[in-house]
Amino acid sequence: MSKLTYPNYTNHCGWNAMLPARTPQAPLSGDITVDYAVVGAGYTGVAAARRLHELDPQAQIVLLEATTVGEGSSARNSGFTAPDVLPRTASMEMAEKARNQTRLFTEAFDWLTGILRDNDISCDMQKVGSIRTAATEAGEASLRKVADVARANDLPHTILNRADIRERIGADYYRYGIYLHDTWLLQPAALIRGLADALPGDVTLHENSPVREMRREGSDWRLVTEGGSVRCRTVVLANNGFIPRLGFLKSRMATIFTYAAVTEAVKESDIGYLGQSPAWGVLPSHRLGTTLRRIGRDRLMVRSLYAHDQEIAQATAVRELRDRFHRRWPGLRHVDFEFVWGGTTAFTMNGAPWWGKIEDGLYASGGCNGSGIAKGTMLGRKLADLIRGVGTPGEVEAVMGAASWIAPEPFRSIGFQIISALESRKAGLEA
Repeated sequence: MSKLTYPNYTNHCGWNAMLPARTPQAPLSGDITVDYAVVGAGYTGVAAARRLHELDPQAQIVLLEATTVGEGSSARNSGFTAPDVLPRTASMEMAEKARNQTRLFTEAFDWLTGILRDNDISCDMQKVGSIRTAATEAGEASLRKVADVARANDLPHTILNRADIRERIGADYYRYGIYLHDTWLLQPAALIRGLADALPGDVTLHENSPVREMRREGSDWRLVTEGGSVRCRTVVLANNGFIPRLGFLKSRMATIFTYAAVTEAVKESDIGYLGQSPAWGVLPSHRLGTTLRRIGRDRLMVRSLYAHDQEIAQATAVRELRDRFHRRWPGLRHVDFEFVWGGTTAFTMNGAPWWGKIEDGLYASGGCNGSGIAKGTMLGRKLADLIRGVGTPGEVEAVMGAASWIAPEPFRSIGFQIISALESRKAGLEA
């Protein structure tokens, strides 16, 4: 296993590359003392830092980002967010849990959109809905259960047949779909860049400042970077799957890499292949399936593939993503990818996050492996509430669950390979 305490990506984030250049904040230099240190300037870390400032406005808060905002993992997702929770493998037994999670997500979503409005943050955010799709009989059976939960929880939705889906996205690949009305699509790099640049003045952001070591010094913590160190009473670990690299929660989560590609702008004569809906997003029925988006008027995004702990070769990622792209749009085989990138998320055995207090002065939120924008924002905000003694104790754990034990290496890697192979076979055409 790599000793890196952060994801050192070998490719640039396509979402970030599509934006104007941004000047990052200076790395940490010298030794400082603050009240709170937050590790990781993604959705969870930014939310925790902002909420701590709201609850403790006189506090000095430092936010340490290992890379640059816009190149980190939060910018490398697919840009879907929603206040409603509808699990991919929903069942009627899960309906009440989904309702409770929706309550937490909605509170965080409203808080987030208020920040965007108050700070005039532009991230191409549009309420266009999303389509859960199935290409196989098994996938359709799974989605019909999801539709039952959507009806039970009064989530606005529309059932789609093959012709409906083809009309919307231009691909004659899927046999069944559920259009969920209350999903927003956005530019994730623009979102996280905007949130980071709009942090309150008492929150100091240092980019290109990976934490190399953490240690106790009496009742305080010392966080060491290449350029300096931070001494503080309270630390928030918001670096998701890389929390174990700092020595904590090693038995609760693992790092997973996923991959995405965005096409070059298609020619005017090919626009019809992209469907009649001017903006759309597709989510798969199977967890190892392929996510799709139309970006702007003339681009498509394809996201798929999973690798444990380290990146796969770029050539392999390109080949596999092109296969998924061509199977859905055979008429666009001549269209090249302009951007291909990887991103990390966290894997937990039961899909639940690890969230809460590790020991005195040390808090963490990790294992956020889906619906990252709304979920990550909620978990970061609620973690600040926990630190400051606000809200209902135990609420997050009761609603979200807690990450279960995961086997150590080498059994973890072996298990991942076996499970991913089995799940890939089950996914079939959904991949």
